Amino acid sequence: MLFPGQGAQSVGMLDGLAADHPVIHDTLTQASEVLGYDVADVITHGPADKLDQTAYTQPLMLAADVAVYQAWRAAGGPAPAYVAGHSLGEYAALVAAGTLSFADALRVTSKRATAMTDAVAGVDIAMAAIIGLDDATVQKACDRAAQATDAVVSPANYNAPLQVVIAGQADAVTNASEQARQLGARMVRPIAVSVPSHCALMRPATGALESALGAADMQPPSMWLLHNVDAQPRADTEAIKQALCDQLWQPVHWVRCVEQMRDAGVDVFLECGPGRVLAGLNKRIDKSLTTVSLGEPGTFLQAVSEAA
Repeated sequence: MLFPGQGAQSVGMLDGLAADHPVIHDTLTQASEVLGYDVADVITHGPADKLDQTAYTQPLMLAADVAVYQAWRAAGGPAPAYVAGHSLGEYAALVAAGTLSFADALRVTSKRATAMTDAVAGVDIAMAAIIGLDDATVQKACDRAAQATDAVVSPANYNAPLQVVIAGQADAVTNASEQARQLGARMVRPIAVSVPSHCALMRPATGALESALGAADMQPPSMWLLHNVDAQPRADTEAIKQALCDQLWQPVHWVRCVEQMRDAGVDVFLECGPGRVLAGLNKRIDKSLTTVSLGEPGTFLQAVSEAA
């Protein structure tokens, strides 16, 4: 089971499922009680510029992912053998694995979002997707740009073969984008973000995240949970906390996470949350993989039926 993260949000993202699954309403009500505002209202009505603010996006995407998971379980869907979450989605995976309670995960992601925003206050930042270059060549483009601008830029998400997202200071990202074009990139697409996730600019946020995780009651995972930083599982909660802090400023190795599960014998992947972002990445990682997006009513019902 794969949980999407920031970037998969949209106004009305649970509309298709919510009417048929009361547990979604219950889950969002729980989130509202923890966060202190009407979570269902923001998810359903936005506006989009509010939902896209990191302070809202992170806890609300977590709530949406967990709501879909709770609907899956309430409908008779089995617990997964393996879980992983893309970036922020890792926290939904932690909830599914019983490592974090839903309430604690909401509190942690809310503080995480604030810490990330504070870390780059006053800094001109950017992210961009580089299409058509292998990982080593993207790294070369970033290294050249960092040297030319004396600023931070590095790979942030290894999303699929020949699809890498970079992040850092705006001048350096612009320079790296030009370097990538010169090195043969098929496309360079700027990404509208308020924080440059998974790069060194996020390192100052690790203290606040470590404190938030320290206040949470963490348990060893009940299933295999692969972490973004190295696509490896951890049983020790202190090691899990460290992996989550490292994840803030180190790249997401999503390709390796999916390949690890595939190589372990996983033959069906369920994208548990809004949208089809991860299903699209899976097609690029390995066309033979079967991925079902549970955020859509038709595929949700079919997946439950087939699992039974």
